[in-house]
Amino acid sequence: MPSLETLSAADLRQVLIRFRDALRGHQEELNRLNVYPVPDGDTGTNMTLTLETVASELRTAETMDEVCEAIAHGSLMGARGNSGVITSQILRGLAETFRPTDSIGPIELVAALRRAADAAYQAVMRPVEGTILTVARETAEAAENVTPSSLEAVLLAASAGAEDSVLHTPDLLPALRDAGVVDAGGRGYTLLIDAFLEVVSGRPIPESVLGDPLNIVRAHLAGEGIASLRYEVMFLLEAPESTIDAFKAAWMALGDSIVVVGSDGLWNCHVHTDDIGGSIEAGIDAGRPRSIRVTDLIEQVEEEQWVRDHDSEDNSQSDEEQVATAVVSVGVGIGVNRLLRSLGVHEIVAGGQSMNPSTAQILEAVERCPADSVIVLPNNKNIIPVAQQVNALSTKRVEVLSTVSVLEALSALFTYDPDSDCALNLAAMDAAASGVKAGEVTQAVRDSSAECGPIKEGDWLAIGPNGIGATASSAAAAAFALVDSLVDEDSEIVTVLVGTDARPAEVERLREHLRARHPHVEVEVHEGGQPLYPYLIGVE
Repeated sequence: MPSLETLSAADLRQVLIRFRDALRGHQEELNRLNVYPVPDGDTGTNMTLTLETVASELRTAETMDEVCEAIAHGSLMGARGNSGVITSQILRGLAETFRPTDSIGPIELVAALRRAADAAYQAVMRPVEGTILTVARETAEAAENVTPSSLEAVLLAASAGAEDSVLHTPDLLPALRDAGVVDAGGRGYTLLIDAFLEVVSGRPIPESVLGDPLNIVRAHLAGEGIASLRYEVMFLLEAPESTIDAFKAAWMALGDSIVVVGSDGLWNCHVHTDDIGGSIEAGIDAGRPRSIRVTDLIEQVEEEQWVRDHDSEDNSQSDEEQVATAVVSVGVGIGVNRLLRSLGVHEIVAGGQSMNPSTAQILEAVERCPADSVIVLPNNKNIIPVAQQVNALSTKRVEVLSTVSVLEALSALFTYDPDSDCALNLAAMDAAASGVKAGEVTQAVRDSSAECGPIKEGDWLAIGPNGIGATASSAAAAAFALVDSLVDEDSEIVTVLVGTDARPAEVERLREHLRARHPHVEVEVHEGGQPLYPYLIGVE
């Protein structure tokens, strides 16, 4: 095909759609490259989900102004994670340059690449070289150093500059050099230039950005450490611009990887911190935070490493063998996810009480399954309606077993047969899950009240099928109360999933309590590794 001399609004829309498609195709590879700012393995996912929102807003956009507004607004609202927020600013820089034009020529493209790079740097409070920031800047410089005779000439120069920049990111960032990888965000950025080139000249987007991602990951994991700041906090902040400088200053005292972007009273905010409450309170002081998301980065690192190890050990089996019915489960905690995998779960979606996954995340997991029929285990009442939307979005048959606890899921999975019909599996798994009484122990984060009486911040709560049943001064005492409420004379098995906050001495006391008070039951204790809930308990 002859190269385009200019890009119309429809062409620009197609560039963004193809960028989204490319990120979808390379998502897992980008995830496995990720090592900075923490090795949380989600760069590909965050960039993809950011572009999914952009693509959704582009559906009704026709004029250049509408397309650019959809790009800017969609990327701001859909930005996920550090990489997603920076990507949103790159796209916003492009959109702001293109908006006043009816068509995009080489001169406008060069200016847009420069504005995109500048916007990305301005969004980050402590810019670090060797990241997507460097790649965006050096791509713009490469485009500026060529005669802008055509869009193709500019893009070929930009593509070469981007590729060279990505390959040199390990020279600038020791974490990349030590891991033997290039920057994941920077590699994702090259797909944007590839998308422009495909629309302008027909050059196809490369199918693979990595040679052997599993080998790279093994080298990566051999040398990486765990992040020093445990939590990623993100929210949208409705606040006047006059409060933003003070808000940023407050966050600088609480953490790093700080990105605050937006305008006109709406800001997308991201920080890595150990102080969740302080981070959110800073937002309240500045305005009104909403759509708050908190991710446990350390748990995510451990889980990602185990999943990678698991995949590398039996990758050929899990990726190639077609089954009659596959299972997708929501789970959090390295031990929990190991149990789910061992019982036949094909795909695990990270999530739980404090971080509910989106329909898009569950859909992506369903589409990766090697089966035409998939059963989804949401394991939380708030996730059930989200999971129930997936069937209408997939060409596969998707059934949701309405599990409200991972303990129900584990019991259901003991009856799962991958070679059996979906309906038969669903009936057997439902019967098994229905035979479980599940509860959890967690700590109150504010003063409140329940049928059991007043609740003070810091109290330990025993939460059973009917809600909060008791409060206690320690997690162990709450666990004692919980098992006593769940176990009856017909109970046979008690399963305990131990979380990251449980103390070994308390776990042993719980075993002793069960032996003394309920000698007729069999007790199984597993390391769950789930955050926030030191004990998840199921009784069958």
